[in-house]
Amino acid sequence: MSKELTYGELAALMKSNAGITVDAGLLDGHPETPFAEYGLDSLGLLGIVGALENDRGIPIAGDADSCKTPGAFMDVVNTSLKAGV
Repeated sequence: MSKELTYGELAALMKSNAGITVDAGLLDGHPETPFAEYGLDSLGLLGIVGALENDRGIPIAGDADSCKTPGAFMDVVNTSLKAGV
């Protein structure tokens, strides 16, 4: 079973794959703030999904790259990781 993604890891992925620096506490404290407010677009999110799939070796549900908020993204990703889908 794969370890769940944390907001800290999401913040690091946003930095490394989209060049966006955001505090993990901000993501965690405001999970419904749209990614667009952080400057993350759908292409950046697609890069994050690809990096997660490569790192974890598990496909992430197809709707992860269309999530609009960190909270929704975490739900989709962690559901995929728990299921090992």
